[in-house]
Formats: sequence, structure tokens, C-alpha cells
Amino acid sequence: MNVVVLCSGGMDSVAALHWARREHAVAAVMSFDYGAKHNHCEIPFAVEHAVLVGARHEVVRLDFVDRLFASDLLKSGGAIPEGHYEAENMKLTVVPFRNAIMLSIACGFAESVGAEGLVIAAHGGDHAIYPDCREDFMQAMGEAMRLGTYAGVKLLRPFITMTKGEIAAAGVKLGVNFARTWSCYKGGEIHCGKCGTCVERREAFALAGVQDPTVYASKEALPGKPRTEHD
Repeated sequence: MNVVVLCSGGMDSVAALHWARREHAVAAVMSFDYGAKHNHCEIPFAVEHAVLVGARHEVVRLDFVDRLFASDLLKSGGAIPEGHYEAENMKLTVVPFRNAIMLSIACGFAESVGAEGLVIAAHGGDHAIYPDCREDFMQAMGEAMRLGTYAGVKLLRPFITMTKGEIAAAGVKLGVNFARTWSCYKGGEIHCGKCGTCVERREAFALAGVQDPTVYASKEALPGKPRTEHD
């Protein structure tokens, strides 16, 4: 199947790109510059991996998101919170309906370039705070994509039931160089080691039992997972 891969340059989407190269024919790779504090850090890695797999790469600029949407992930928002990635304060980094917007654009592009599938790296660990990463949303979006295109574009989500640790392990088997990926939401010169995505990244490598190649500004003890009313 010819597929388009959504790739931010983060470890999940880069792993998904290499999975897609193994399982399908990658027609193109698409990244979005929507005003996130870390877009300038991660997109160059998406470009690098697109070149590595020999695929066309496109960057779509969504300037309106930073101007109109409320999220601390955006340049127009507040400071990036620190702590465990499932903590309540991490909801401040959610960009409302982001995946729906990106998938809609990428779906139209996929049909335009003759692709039958669209790959997204949403995974099980995203479900805690991202409504538009959950499988019920993905099923609904996938159905909309299928019904709304002549090609019946399929939404492929190979990691939807996996943890980030399992993705790290799978990526290593796929030969992914995770040193050439970016996670930190703060967008500094190196990973901060303390924001939610840095904590998630550090935890993933530890759980996978593989070496973490990332340079962090801080490697203090990882925060514990927050308790919920169901614990």
C-alpha cells in the first residue's frame, strides 16, 4: 500500500515512519509547523528521516493555530509545565483538536498523491491527556476519511495499543537512531529532562531496557505516576 506518514520528528512518529517503510511504500512524509515551542527542534529530524527512507517531505505551516488556539505548548502560551506526563497540569499542553486538523489536511494530500493509507503514531500512553489520540476518536476519524475520499483512504495506527516503552523497543529493532529524534516541549538547545515529554521519553527507554542516547540538562529522579480516583 502507498502511504503518507505524519512525522513530527519525535521518537514515536520516526519509529512509525520506519515501520511504514518496512510494511508499505512511503509516498510522502508530512510535518506541521503550527507554532509549538519545539517545532524548530523536531522538524529537522523529520526531514532527516524522510531523506533516509528516500521519501518526499512536506512541511505544512498552520500559523492560525498559534494565533487562535489556547495551549502552553504554543509560543503564544505560558511556560511548559514540568512533572509526570499523566499529571493534571500536563493538560495545559494539549492543542485543541490538533490531530483532527492535521489528519484532515494529510488525508486530502494522501488522496492527491495517490496514497491509500495515512500513518499516525498515536499510542496507548497518549490516552491519558489527549482526547484526539484515543482509539474511539481514531476510529471515527478513520471512518470519516474513508467515507470522505474516493480512494477510501485508510487511517493506519500501528502503535495505538502500545506503550511508549514498547515503541522504543520496536524502534530499536527497526534500526531507528533515537539520538536523531526530539521530544522536549521547551525547545531549548538540549532536552530539559523535566517536562512531561522528557519524563515520558526517559521512562520509555528505561522500561524498554535499551540505552537512552539523549543528552538531558537534568537527570534528576523521575517523578512518580500520579494517583487517580481509580487507584
